[in-house]
Parts: sequence; C-alpha cells; structure tokens
Amino acid sequence: MTTTRQKEAAKENIAKAQQRWQEMTSRERALAQPGGRKRAKPGTKGEGDYFRIVVRSKDEFTTFRYHDVGEKGHILRLAGKRSSGSWDTQTWLISKGDAHIEGDTLVADTGDARELIEALGTKPRHVKGDIFEAKDRPNVPERKKPTDAQQRARLENIKKAQQARWANKTRKG
Repeated sequence: MTTTRQKEAAKENIAKAQQRWQEMTSRERALAQPGGRKRAKPGTKGEGDYFRIVVRSKDEFTTFRYHDVGEKGHILRLAGKRSSGSWDTQTWLISKGDAHIEGDTLVADTGDARELIEALGTKPRHVKGDIFEAKDRPNVPERKKPTDAQQRARLENIKKAQQARWANKTRKG
C-alpha cells in the first residue's frame, strides 16, 4: 500500500513532467517519443506507386526537381542541384506497372524500364520496401576516351559556336 508521502511525491513528479512537456518544442516532443512514433520515410513501407533506385546520396545536393522521362508517369528522374550549381541524377523512379521484384532484384516489364536498368553502372540492389541502390552508369576508362558520343558532341558545340560568332559579325558589320 502506498503512503501519503509516496502519493505526494508521485503527484509532484507528474506535475514536473507535464511542465517539462509543455516547455518542449514540437520537434523535441517528437524526439522524446519511443522509436515507433516517428514518420516513415518515403518508399520504406513498400506501399507506393514507384520503385526508387538511389544513385547518389542526397547529401550531395541542395535542391531537387522531378522530371518525367519518356511517357508521363512511367519513369521519373529526381535531379539534384549541387552547391556549385551543376545538376545530376539523385534517384530514378520506375512505376510499379513497368517493373516488379523477383527475390532481391528489380525486373523490368517494359522496354523503357529495361533500358534504364541496363544503363545503370550496377544491378539495383534491394535495400528495403520499394528502395533500391545502384551506381549511376559504367565508369569509362580514360584510355577509351573521348568516346564517339563525346567527339560528336564536341564537333556540334564547335559548329554552334562558329555559327553564333558568324551571326554576331554579320549583325555588327
């Protein structure tokens, strides 16, 4: 049986706890909760509409933007902007209608999804829920550079620069 002194101490402890709780910010309150009370991160439950293939850490970027690639709603590219101002792919999202999971691997059901998965540097590795990890694209050794695509792009850029320069001269002249 509890004594009157124990009852008074319990009441004081409850009052102190309530006072402390009301002084906390909502963020502090959330952190004080047991582990099961926080919000689930996107994709971890496996209930979404897309499979997420993470290619780079989100810590490398300051802002993000989604882009539809190909047909609307099938494959999305989450691009991130670095502090330097350059943009790069952070994550690929593939619609669950375009791919499925077999064991721990992501298997493409459409041509576009197949092309994307084959273009990645490594096979997507299952992390949890709908989230996979992979390297962005194969590393091309320096001895194989410049590639044909790089040479074509360089020639096109030179032609564009020459045309722009010529256009400026004719306007001034």
